Amino acid sequence: MTPVFQWTCSGVERPELDYQRLENWITQVAQRHNRFVGALTYIFCDDTTIIDVNRRYLNHDYFTDIITFDNCMGQMLRGDMYISLDTVRTNAEAFGGGDYDRELLRVIIHGVLHLCGINDKGPGEREIMEREENESLGLL
Repeated sequence: MTPVFQWTCSGVERPELDYQRLENWITQVAQRHNRFVGALTYIFCDDTTIIDVNRRYLNHDYFTDIITFDNCMGQMLRGDMYISLDTVRTNAEAFGGGDYDRELLRVIIHGVLHLCGINDKGPGEREIMEREENESLGLL
């Protein structure tokens, strides 16, 4: 099966990225986790959209950088990922030394890692997720 990637926007301009390179990278990361890419949709948005999605579908009332909706089928990765470019920028300034591009890449792969079964909410899980993000970024 050929991977299908969709890169869309809601309320923001599409980031200037090498999307073919990103798709190859995401496919490589999926393979490292014994998965393959089916259909992945990335929706770049603003904080207004992300909080609306968070409230509407998750009953959460806070901003976040990414919301991942998992629609995987076995080893095939499928899902929709909303990424708030506003929160990515805020987090880059607060935690990433101001490197917006690297923070955006980290968030893009963060969603894929969630689809691969890696969580970040329980004890010790955040450290595992950060290690996986860093290893994935090292592949790019």
